[in-house]
Amino acid sequence: MPGAEGRQPRVTNQRSYEYQLWSKVARQELYFLSFGFFDQAGEIIRFFRASPSFQAAPVPLFWIIVKPAQKLFAIILGRSIRNWWKALPPNKRELFKESARKNKWKILLGVSSLGVLFVMFYFTHLEETPITGRARLLVFGKEHFRELSQMEYDMWMEEFKTKMLPETDARYQVVERVVGHLSESNKDIPQVSALKWVIHVVDEPGVNAFVLPNGQVFVFTGLLNAVSDIHQLSFILGHEIAHAVLEHAAEKASLVHFLDFLSLIFLTMIWAICPRDSLAVIGQWIQSKLQEFVFDRPYSRTLEAEADKVGLQFAAKACVDVRASSVFWQQMELAETIQGQPKLPEWLSTHPSHENRAEHLDRLIPEALKIRERCNCPSLSGPDPRLIFRLNMQHLLESSKDEETPNSTKRALSKPNLDFPHTQKVEDMPVTFAVKPTN
Repeated sequence: MPGAEGRQPRVTNQRSYEYQLWSKVARQELYFLSFGFFDQAGEIIRFFRASPSFQAAPVPLFWIIVKPAQKLFAIILGRSIRNWWKALPPNKRELFKESARKNKWKILLGVSSLGVLFVMFYFTHLEETPITGRARLLVFGKEHFRELSQMEYDMWMEEFKTKMLPETDARYQVVERVVGHLSESNKDIPQVSALKWVIHVVDEPGVNAFVLPNGQVFVFTGLLNAVSDIHQLSFILGHEIAHAVLEHAAEKASLVHFLDFLSLIFLTMIWAICPRDSLAVIGQWIQSKLQEFVFDRPYSRTLEAEADKVGLQFAAKACVDVRASSVFWQQMELAETIQGQPKLPEWLSTHPSHENRAEHLDRLIPEALKIRERCNCPSLSGPDPRLIFRLNMQHLLESSKDEETPNSTKRALSKPNLDFPHTQKVEDMPVTFAVKPTN
């Protein structure tokens, strides 16, 4: 889902100073609002700027702000229980244990009742995901997230105010027409037509794009340089639009909130049971990592796969060559290999690996081609871009084998000549989509 910590906002008055402190607390917790294009390890570090006025925080942000206080309370409570137990004389400890044994069924009933409440809360807050129909937990309302996304939008605009491309720039116009064509082709979907899609092209080298829940589309020029054609760009933007349409931000925030509330119970138990603070800290770290790698990251990968599926459907309805979607991820995998970037296991990532993503899209492409046909899109002409990529890869490997020394082979791989027939600079791309016949 590149970048570094930005300049701190200038404090002009007491209110902006309060907002600055509040922003520092919130910025580490609000990553779920905008789904970056790549894994958290490689995406832009999101942080917030001060605004001229201090407004009341919406409900999701309130829970995010009080989250550290909740954890601190759980730690203090657990530590107090441990110290109280240590201070008890041996005879009173035995009396307490005997009382617990006598009332074990009452204790079990109380714990079970608490578990039933959590289960009831979960099932009474299940909703159906738009388009896919998947059941998901949704705690926060849409209106709260619209307020929150507007706040993040203001902060992004402050961050990139000197890097925004003008509307007259050819790259801006390409992105505008692609998004406009995608939204027009999918206007039969209420969630697509309900949002006003606003384009922002940022002059940044990072290969990234994201869409806020309120329809604000941010695209980096690094992404425009990375795509090979207009079809790849259409799929990528369809993927990001799908995140907003499927309300993934609210869904991810709801899951995080629910799991964090459950984890407070375990956090209290860890600090109550561990005999020393050092062991409690280790236990707390283990608990947080288990939650991250067992729940948070797999769930993020599920949302990314769903956005790939729906984004591909959006692109198909727009008469895009959907076969180019998997080629993009193969190109990204090749680029990372050439640059010598370490290949981390997928379970460590918030996003599927490039290889698995390409394979998943290849399985979805036949259905996407049927959608194109149902939308009366003209037949695709020319060779399959996946075949072109494989042939170029084969040519690259054969060329590297012909080199005489290992050093020359390394130089050949470091600067490959990937001359794709369909590759153009984005600003030179004619935005000519195959449109549906009107008759």
